[in-house]
Amino acid sequence: MKLGVLSDSHAQTALHQEAIEHLLSLGVDYLLHAGDIMIEEHLQMLEDAPVPYVCLFGNNDANLISLQQKYNIYQEPYYFKIKEHKIKMMHLPYYLSADTDIVISGHTHMFACSKTGDTLYLNPGEVCAREKPLTECAVIEIVDDKYKVKHYFRELSKESWQEREIDI
Repeated sequence: MKLGVLSDSHAQTALHQEAIEHLLSLGVDYLLHAGDIMIEEHLQMLEDAPVPYVCLFGNNDANLISLQQKYNIYQEPYYFKIKEHKIKMMHLPYYLSADTDIVISGHTHMFACSKTGDTLYLNPGEVCAREKPLTECAVIEIVDDKYKVKHYFRELSKESWQEREIDI
């Protein structure tokens, strides 16, 4: 099973769409967005994707609260299961307790991945390329209850995505 993870799209609609398309081209089974979506059009892109999605409100998403009944967007922290895997998503990377199998956060605009005990922690970096000239996303592949994480990034001046497998 593959989980496509993205965060911090902000107002960068073209980069948001490119990240979704890239993750879908990798064969992800789910899309998970860790907040700062900012624009209803971005929610609609997730809704239109051919795979299930979950997203949550970031600190810049107050204007989207009225859309909560229309899209799969939730307040943080949001706990849910995909198959037998317990996941906690939050935008702000605070209180990163090991109370689930996977903890996904955003907000910092910096990719981070680690494992403590049986819990995987992942921040996919930023889609918006605000803090650095890179647009980023990640894939968590789950095989036999083991995690394989790949960080994908594309320099804004280049067309192709690069991949970095993370040792955890």
